[in-house]
Amino acid sequence: MCGIFGYVGKENNSSIGIEALKRLEYRGYDSCGIAVFNAVKKNIGVEKVAGRISELEKKIAVKGIKGSAMIGHSRWATHGGPTVKNAHPHWDCHKDIHLVHNGIIENYKQIKDRLSKKGHKFISETDTEVLCHLIEEYATGSNGSKSYTLEEAVRRALGHVRGTYGIAVISKSDPNKIVAARMSSPLLIGVNDGEYVIASDPAAVITHTNKVIYLEDGDIAVLTKSGFRIADLNRAAQKRVEQELDWDVEEAQKGGYPHFMLKEIFEQPESLQNSIRGRLIQDEGMARLGGLEPVKERIKSIERVNILGCGTAYHAGLIGEYMFEEYAGVPCEVDFSAEFRYRKPIIDKNTAAIFVSQSGETADTLGALREAKEKGALCLGIVNTVGSSIVRMTDAGVYNHAGPEIGVASTKAFTSQLVVLALLTLYLGRLRGMSYVLGERIAKEIAKLPELTKTVLKQDNHIKEIAEKYKGAKSFLFIGRKYNYPIALEGALKLKEISYIHAEGLSAGELKHGHIALIDKNVPTIAIATRDSVYEKMLSNIQEIKARGGPVIAITTKGNTKLADIVDDIIYVPKNLEMLSPILTVIPLQLFAYHVAALNGRDVDKPRNLAKSVTVE
Repeated sequence: MCGIFGYVGKENNSSIGIEALKRLEYRGYDSCGIAVFNAVKKNIGVEKVAGRISELEKKIAVKGIKGSAMIGHSRWATHGGPTVKNAHPHWDCHKDIHLVHNGIIENYKQIKDRLSKKGHKFISETDTEVLCHLIEEYATGSNGSKSYTLEEAVRRALGHVRGTYGIAVISKSDPNKIVAARMSSPLLIGVNDGEYVIASDPAAVITHTNKVIYLEDGDIAVLTKSGFRIADLNRAAQKRVEQELDWDVEEAQKGGYPHFMLKEIFEQPESLQNSIRGRLIQDEGMARLGGLEPVKERIKSIERVNILGCGTAYHAGLIGEYMFEEYAGVPCEVDFSAEFRYRKPIIDKNTAAIFVSQSGETADTLGALREAKEKGALCLGIVNTVGSSIVRMTDAGVYNHAGPEIGVASTKAFTSQLVVLALLTLYLGRLRGMSYVLGERIAKEIAKLPELTKTVLKQDNHIKEIAEKYKGAKSFLFIGRKYNYPIALEGALKLKEISYIHAEGLSAGELKHGHIALIDKNVPTIAIATRDSVYEKMLSNIQEIKARGGPVIAITTKGNTKLADIVDDIIYVPKNLEMLSPILTVIPLQLFAYHVAALNGRDVDKPRNLAKSVTVE
């Protein structure tokens, strides 16, 4: 998830772009850049940095880059590490066309190979750069036909693209104009007197105007100083409704949500889709994980798996353990990264060690990675941050593509880790004899997850009402079994992290071995009791709690109305494969923790004593 910005209007100051990028920095902060058209010099000045926007601002000031049409970008790296050459804007062979992009071009390799054979020279590792050269083909007539306007060249180029995009394009040959287009990536136009802004987020336009027009998929917009127009990919004019924003800048960055955490919880349909996109071959019952291709043959020969992580990532690993053993048929063990080096782990060249980390910089996980490498294990990463230390040190890996996560308490990164582990289970299982029928079923159920999460999120108001009822409790128990035992751990962790209320997560089977002594009317229990292979066991555990006067909040499968007669409160989730159910059952727990914390006046996004990335031991 990157931030893009474009401006055309009466001002002649590149600081407009810098200020907009500062407000978009939360969307991507590993590199940034700006391209500005200068009408006097009739050229486009470009500056890019690998790092923060403050560094870009210094460079722009020194070089005195000015102009009245500009585009800018704050990057969250996907294809290619966070370097200057991979930073946006990108350009074509003649440095005429400049472009910024948010999204993923799935077929960029095929396009790049075809254009390279025609003589195009690429300088970055990104998928975005192919768009510049595709547009060049039509803008200059390189494809053997006549040359086209910038708008038409963009339209024709996008006809070759498969994937998602929000783009803004400028050209020396077609000056004082911005062409923008959207497909499954947010983009809006800010409208003011004599100036127009294109941006991926209201945060970038709110200081210019509160009047915005949201583009829809397939829209192509042309912005000039005198106005704008919108058409679809078939050139048909489109009329979009102008809306008035009632937000300040901070609210705009949060998309109207009161906290980043809540925004990120509601981004999970999109983040899951981004984690899945291009990785499922449903008709073959297979997963395509390009990052693992270099070590595919070695993966086939592994005899066991170790998953390592800290906190939420460790909980994801526990679910991965169930997945790998039940569906891929490979023995698996999960370790706290912090303890791995101190127990003399028995691993060798036939072991795959999988390191799970949102930031890719977790100190304990990096220490465990060094230990595994020394012992000759195949080291794989599941990481959200491109170019991070874990990415550089592992033999291969899979990116989450979940986008930036600002709230300290992990939400969308966790569900992304789970879906990547499910994809890896499918990939590994099919390499090790999993049947086509089973593989196809898993693939189809994975594909449903983004839509299923939307149905869970629709219960937000109901979950808030439950949180209101229990916000004064001093202690909670969370229970689950099998795949949802780690979700009990995760639910308890979320509540502890942001509300500062004591909570314990445990296997429901452990209740009678000590924990049931805590049960009374003042200790609520949250029970994850979906209709799965251990449902009857969970039902017995719930009855044990109710017999001792303990209130129970249950999370169960939609349609299971009988449980409502037993428990005090109930939340329903859609039916899915048992191995995928944690992705759905954790969302109510995230919302519950959020609302309890917010109702108690906690600093949800920045809870006390915690940091987003733990980079020291």
